[in-house]
Amino acid sequence: MKVGILGAGQLARMIALAGYPLGVEFIFLDPSADACANKLGEHLLGDYNDPDLLAQLTERADVVTYEFENVPAKTAEFLATHTQVHPAPKALAIAQDRLVEKTFFNDIGIPTPAYAAVESLTDLEQAMSDIGYPAILKSRTQGYDGKGQSVLKSSDDLAAAWELLQGVSAIVEGFVPFDREVSIIAVRNVSGAIVFYPLSENIHRNGILRVAQCCTDDAMQAQAESYASQLLTELNYVGVLALELFEVNGKLIANEFAPRVHNSGHWTIEGAQTSQFENHLRAILDLPLGSTAPVSKAAMVNFIGGLPRTETILGIDNAHLHLYDKAPRKGRKVAHATICADTDKQLASLIDQLSAIADQVDDS
Repeated sequence: MKVGILGAGQLARMIALAGYPLGVEFIFLDPSADACANKLGEHLLGDYNDPDLLAQLTERADVVTYEFENVPAKTAEFLATHTQVHPAPKALAIAQDRLVEKTFFNDIGIPTPAYAAVESLTDLEQAMSDIGYPAILKSRTQGYDGKGQSVLKSSDDLAAAWELLQGVSAIVEGFVPFDREVSIIAVRNVSGAIVFYPLSENIHRNGILRVAQCCTDDAMQAQAESYASQLLTELNYVGVLALELFEVNGKLIANEFAPRVHNSGHWTIEGAQTSQFENHLRAILDLPLGSTAPVSKAAMVNFIGGLPRTETILGIDNAHLHLYDKAPRKGRKVAHATICADTDKQLASLIDQLSAIADQVDDS
């Protein structure tokens, strides 16, 4: 069985690493010559819209998936007319546009922050009378890890924030005074079987995920599963889906969803019976889904911008280092460590220890 992947970054790399024990082969389409997954399969080097490369992909891959949501939706739609593409291009198109995404959430009954479309500074000024301060101005597309976003604290911020976006279509969202940020990883296979991982509690800084911790028996689990199940059903979804949420006074408000394996689920590699990466492959190949049960207390710490010393991480009991084979660069995710422990106290100590190391190499 051969799986085609649009994109050959670290998520594609981890999908491939999970697939090799299952006898799955991979072919990647990516415009970057040094894409970090290209050593794990055949690399079609070129643009995502290259007709010759797309033809090769459809001819040689049994099923096509994608590792991130900035792959052109038109590419996924074209491929879907020639071969199986999971998740469906509709999910990709919705996730690529924050306004479409928020509207979709509301249409199916999932609550979101207050929001408004913005096409001009005048639109922004008018919207703020309803949205109120503080708020966040975001580009509708191409935004991730805090890119294309500005915090609005007063009317004095509006002109500069709009100028920063350089006239692109935008959305302004009311600030949510959340108690914590969480996400749920859901999986649905071709036959319709669904499994959920325990909630992850997430800590961000500068818009980039720093720590994700598995939360077993969480009070918000059932509510998060209900929202994620609605998404899976409405989209006839196949594969891994991540739904990011704010908890506010015991209720969940949707932030965004990612139609792919997700950074907040990296703890599943060593911390769950079946990783999110293996379950994504099982789902798109219509294999039985694996158990999502945690094997211990588990968490993940990201390394941003700079790499830790390998021997430092490997010298920590129950820490597992995952290097992405990516050159260090400001604000770039270059590695992560998963950690497992028997008790909450032990896990908290390990998180603190690894976070301190991450802060030392952080160049974000």
